[in-house]
Amino acid sequence: MTYLVIGLVLFFAIHSVSIINENWRDGMVDRIGLVPWKGLYTLVSLGGFVLICYGYGAARLEPIVLYSPPVWTRHITMALMLFVFPLFLAANLPGRLKTVAKQPLLAATKFWALAHLLANGTLADVLLFGSFLAWAVVDRISMKHRTQRPIPGLASPYNDVIAVVVGLAIYAVFVVWGHAALFGVGLV
Repeated sequence: MTYLVIGLVLFFAIHSVSIINENWRDGMVDRIGLVPWKGLYTLVSLGGFVLICYGYGAARLEPIVLYSPPVWTRHITMALMLFVFPLFLAANLPGRLKTVAKQPLLAATKFWALAHLLANGTLADVLLFGSFLAWAVVDRISMKHRTQRPIPGLASPYNDVIAVVVGLAIYAVFVVWGHAALFGVGLV
């Protein structure tokens, strides 16, 4: 559990720099340059992510059950997850979907985390998915008070179609094969 917590702290510390002090982030970019900042950001993020994966995997071997979700919550989880991949893709495909969702990557993170909290009840699950949900909510609120950096991309009406069609295809692959292959938990 220690690795999971350390990984979450590292991952969210670097991902929360703009939430906590956007001026400090901008000052670091001015001091060391954008590419070195992105390199540092990537290294800390990857380090945190690796520790999260390792720690979560280890915690699953000796689970501490906090609650046992009823079977019907799996259906809600599956329904919520329908939105995750299209929103995730819409974050980098400028179109109407991105405009309507405002922050589609954060919306995808919230749907993903909430869905998994409904279906899983161990301490590791609550730490992992609960922290992602809380962070996404805080980040979304903070974005109302920050200047948004533009994300490059060519706006196109086809981007929404691509995001939805490819997103639902990825969802189908995850349901049929991917989730079991990656996480050892079959969905069908």
